[in-house]
Amino acid sequence: MATPGRIITPFTAESTAAEVAVGVDLGGRRVVVTGASSGIGVETARVLAGAGAEVTLAVRDVAAGRRTADDIVAGTGNKEIHVAPLDLADRASVAAFVAGWDGPLHILVNNAGVMATPELRTPEGWELQFATNHLGHFAVASGLRGALAAAGGARVVSVSSAAHLRSPVVFTDIHFRERAYDPWLAYGQSKTANVLFAVEATRRWAGDGITVNALMPGAIVTGLQRHVDAGELDRLRGGSSTPATPWKSVEQGAATSVLLATSPLLDGIGGRYFEDCNEALPNTPGARGGVAAYALDPAAAARLWDVTVDTLG
Repeated sequence: MATPGRIITPFTAESTAAEVAVGVDLGGRRVVVTGASSGIGVETARVLAGAGAEVTLAVRDVAAGRRTADDIVAGTGNKEIHVAPLDLADRASVAAFVAGWDGPLHILVNNAGVMATPELRTPEGWELQFATNHLGHFAVASGLRGALAAAGGARVVSVSSAAHLRSPVVFTDIHFRERAYDPWLAYGQSKTANVLFAVEATRRWAGDGITVNALMPGAIVTGLQRHVDAGELDRLRGGSSTPATPWKSVEQGAATSVLLATSPLLDGIGGRYFEDCNEALPNTPGARGGVAAYALDPAAAARLWDVTVDTLG
């Protein structure tokens, strides 16, 4: 398959998820959205349901997921909204979710995540942000590969962040066992891993017709920032050399996820990183946007895949 040039769409940073989905018919399509009980996950699920998809909300808080499902049913009239428990940092929970899935899966939105947490570890000793944001989603997607292949032309959406610019994957000490823990370096590393997953999964799964793309949703005030105070958020958005990153609404923040999940402009396209509803340009030093070369590096992507498989056993 020939690789086309940079993907440009009619949509922008101001576009909403609902605007991106105008004219999209997802009737007969089955979708999973992780972390769909809060933030942009709710809006992503709502818009995909509004386009006719059968949507499963994969969430840690099942009660919150059921409230969200009820709201989506009431707002869209689509009754095919399901809730399933999923804790990405719990291997047994991931295994149960995968084992409980039956039939094809057309769209998987790896949306859930944690940001800038204190130093926390899973029972296996894995750093929590890497375990949740990368390892858990890798295990879900890999476990559902057969379902994705059965769908024909399935898409996986990997929600990353501009924070990937803060750190490559530090293969010599991924879990901060030797270096001092830094919550933002840990978060950035996990978000780089989300992009590298898209690169290597697209390469490995091309024969199954599965494509994977990563994205930066934008700066949105959601529960994701619960470990970060308001002053720190403003400092991270602004700076002396560049203008502050503008805040997006939740509806705007979900737009790029919905674009990657549904747009015909992305048919057959994988292994790329998008922001503001368009494929990102390479990052330049000092800029707050764009994609780091190390996040798209095929060698790093292949290495991360092998390390991840070894880690998960």
